[in-house]
Amino acid sequence: MNYEETTQAAAFIADATGFDTHDAALVLGSGLGDYAASLPDAVVVPYADIPGFPVPQVVGHGGSLISAPVGDGRILILSGRVHTYEGWEMDEVVFGVRAVIASGAKRVMLTNAAGGVNSSYSPGDLVIIDDHLNLTGRNPLLGANDDRLGPRFPDLSTVYTPRLRAELAKVFTDVGITPYEGTYAWFLGPTYETPAEVQMGRTLGADLVGMSTVPEAIAARHMGAEVAGISLVTNLAAGISPTPLSHDEVTETAARAKETFTAVLDAYLPIFVSGSGV
Repeated sequence: MNYEETTQAAAFIADATGFDTHDAALVLGSGLGDYAASLPDAVVVPYADIPGFPVPQVVGHGGSLISAPVGDGRILILSGRVHTYEGWEMDEVVFGVRAVIASGAKRVMLTNAAGGVNSSYSPGDLVIIDDHLNLTGRNPLLGANDDRLGPRFPDLSTVYTPRLRAELAKVFTDVGITPYEGTYAWFLGPTYETPAEVQMGRTLGADLVGMSTVPEAIAARHMGAEVAGISLVTNLAAGISPTPLSHDEVTETAARAKETFTAVLDAYLPIFVSGSGV
């Protein structure tokens, strides 16, 4: 996907939602897609209608872009994402994030379901992502760079904006949950990680493991957007969990954590969208 395709999608989004620009964006991961349904005055646009948008094929991932007023601004919510393991090219995996940034979003929040590597975590915990490990050998910026999207060699010293992480930590405390922070390791999937792979990730500094998020974070920073990330720990990772891993466990835990996740987003999104800080 090139610059022209990205701007074409942004123009379609503006026409379909009736709003020329949006202030921020939120990507909802596995089992978390229902949040958007709770927002009043939302405009729903199916991914299939948007030029260039790939449509998720995984159970637990929706396929709609939602435009909604939040606080003093407006947010675009991607209900569901596509993954590299589905066979999509890297530029397709990040196309949705690129399109919402082209639609005006200055800040992007990425959420996901993740396996817990850090022994302090339990299923149902929310963790603020403070950094990531790309263990796939893949990068959405491979190939010729279009300077209209971003620089050839973007700096990733602070992929997940410290100010946004601090704001999230305060909101976590305000709603009564522990403000865990952790490093997310991206494995390709679709197989869950082996115990040896989890141990490798732990040795390298991973607190969480999963199959998404990192390419979107790279693409967002490439385009100059600020990034925040939240992982929902849906299971203990292989070698830590006493039982086999399954996608059903992921969606079931996400459903149980819905109330906590909703409380965090309800409290933080008005701050996130306005960019006003806490």
